[in-house]
Amino acid sequence: MKLSKTEEQVMQYLWKLEKAFMKDILTEFPQPKPATTTVATLLKRMIDKGFVNYNLYGKSREYYPLIKKTDYFSKHVNGLIKNFFNNSASQFASFFTSETNLSVTELEELRKLIDSQIKEQKK
Repeated sequence: MKLSKTEEQVMQYLWKLEKAFMKDILTEFPQPKPATTTVATLLKRMIDKGFVNYNLYGKSREYYPLIKKTDYFSKHVNGLIKNFFNNSASQFASFFTSETNLSVTELEELRKLIDSQIKEQKK
């Protein structure tokens, strides 16, 4: 199941806050802020999709994410590699490094990360 762009925006706020009431979520939005009913509808859809749940305190709902940000992001990156790069991480890496205007420092940092991961997997 996938989130819409606006649902992803709400998820970003929930990941940041970890738990939040409606007023807390609305505070995160830039101006002009959406209507409370709009955010309530988004949260309802996200609950139905299994991404969010809530605890009820009287009539107030405290929302929290059911999926970790890293899990969500990992699933989408893997889907991107599968759908746009013929399931080839090498093609993805080639595109990413050549088309994103990374500095030499950033490329060197990526190399360090990759070298570290290679060492870890060889253990």
